[in-house]
Amino acid sequence: MRGSDFAELKAFVAIVERQSFARAAEHLGLSPSALSQTIRQLESRIGASLLHRTTRSVAPSAVGEQLYHRVAPLFREMAVAVAEASEATGQMSGTLRINTLGIAARTIIAPRLARFHQAHPDVVLDIVVDDALSDIVAGRFDAGIRVGGQLEKDMVAIRLTPDLDMVAVAAPDYLARRGVPRSPADLHNHACINWRLQTEGRHYRWEFQKREQRFEVAVQGPVVTNHADVGVAAAVNGLGIAYHFALDGVGELLAQGRLVQVLADWSISRPGLFLYYPNRRHRPAALGAFIDCLLDRAPFDRP
Repeated sequence: MRGSDFAELKAFVAIVERQSFARAAEHLGLSPSALSQTIRQLESRIGASLLHRTTRSVAPSAVGEQLYHRVAPLFREMAVAVAEASEATGQMSGTLRINTLGIAARTIIAPRLARFHQAHPDVVLDIVVDDALSDIVAGRFDAGIRVGGQLEKDMVAIRLTPDLDMVAVAAPDYLARRGVPRSPADLHNHACINWRLQTEGRHYRWEFQKREQRFEVAVQGPVVTNHADVGVAAAVNGLGIAYHFALDGVGELLAQGRLVQVLADWSISRPGLFLYYPNRRHRPAALGAFIDCLLDRAPFDRP
């Protein structure tokens, strides 16, 4: 295989896996125009269109799909071989792709980025914040981070946090105006900050339990969001009651008195955050180092 053949196929695989010329060009260190020219050369050599392109997305054609499924495993095997050779020398390098919930990105990953980079400066962390529960295998991610009950099947799972408490919270001025709910049924008379489930498009039904009594409440209010920061900010600004994980910045706001917990005796807990990855023969050493960093198991000397 000529060097140009290898470069063209590598570019093609990068576009299919990232579903974007811009993201693939950034990954490969090329300009979008140079990447487009590379694909045109490959399509000209093969004699067929390999990609369907619109203003919003890129997807392989039937011929492109067939080519991708033949060559992508070869590139993955080469990446594994290079990683194994690198590990044999004691060096870690390459790109580690992580798909994570926003709550994990903010509370677990972000505080440890500098620490990981200092210990492994040649490893690039490609972190995609995604609350839609994407398939990490289809997305070609090395690992994902999810709430325990949402893990994909046939995965190796490592717990990162204890179970997470859910808390209903509101600003003091909101409660002064509207009163304090005493039971989940009282939420029907309150403004609530709705949470949209990205995977299904519907609104989350708030879940509560007290001893043997369990309720799901469909709430209404002035804001619907799929982003925790927006929901918490709406509650802080007195727009209504929000229902979130206590971990996601809410604990500090409660301690400051900017939010007040309500229905505390009805709140539930959910399985904690887990990192998970495909059960395969070779786990990249960089992924093992990343896991150790998230669990605070790796040594760290501050500069």
